[in-house]
Amino acid sequence: MDPNWEKVIIHEVGMRDGLQMESRLLPFADKIRLLRWLMQSGVDIIQVGSFVHPKLMPQMTDTDELFTAIWESGIKPQKTILSALALNRRGLERGLKVNVEMFCMGVSASETHSMKNTGKSTGEALKGIIPMALDALAEGKKVQASVQSAFGCGYEGEIDENRVYTIVEEYLNAGLKNISLADTAGHAKPDQVERMFARIFEMDNTIEAACHFHDTYGYGMKNIESAVNTGVRYIETAFGGLGGCPFTKSPSGNVPTEDLVYELRQNGLREDIHLKEIVKAANFMSDFLNRELPGKIYKNVPS
Repeated sequence: MDPNWEKVIIHEVGMRDGLQMESRLLPFADKIRLLRWLMQSGVDIIQVGSFVHPKLMPQMTDTDELFTAIWESGIKPQKTILSALALNRRGLERGLKVNVEMFCMGVSASETHSMKNTGKSTGEALKGIIPMALDALAEGKKVQASVQSAFGCGYEGEIDENRVYTIVEEYLNAGLKNISLADTAGHAKPDQVERMFARIFEMDNTIEAACHFHDTYGYGMKNIESAVNTGVRYIETAFGGLGGCPFTKSPSGNVPTEDLVYELRQNGLREDIHLKEIVKAANFMSDFLNRELPGKIYKNVPS
């Protein structure tokens, strides 16, 4: 494998991106159980939830309480970073109050998706996100700034790549270097992924790039390979392949964390990650939802 694979950082987003699509509410105690397994697995970053209005996303109502419970219980391994999504000032304030370690923020390259997701145009959202990101950095927090719908939109179809690069340039001008290109609708193709990440590295070769792919057309893992081979370090995945954006036309699941970890381990990489703990989480959610999840490995590796 490309030497870049030795440097990959796994960002597990199942507790946020995975659960937000599910109408059956997962009880608080079960969320803590899942978070324990994920922390015990040794993945690098775990996205606990998002700070949104409970009427818009009921599954995320207890995000504040989850952070509080984790800190009070002392169950978090030192190496694990806890992240959360915040898309407005109120979300940032809530996150700071419960000691979120890494804030994920972003805007959409699609005007339609941006309006459905935030009620703001891309430009309006960008004007709000950048000051938030700088405030979070000033508080000593890690910040990841994303471009959503970077590879295509479920409503608009193809997205002008220059729109993506313009947003990235705004992030860079503000001093934001941890930048994610997110395939919100799952439209990305490997050659497109390679071209677009290569372009943003040309803009600034010190970027800490992240990728987020949905597996709508079965290209998810191939897209990750293209991204990492181009120099991307942060990979966002979800246990069981859960997930999807409720504000896109045809939501589909993320690349399964356990499938990625299995592939890495087959190549002698990331042997510090305990696959069985992730499989426990995937099996639990499959039983809870009473359906098979998109992931392959959890069905074949005993937990």
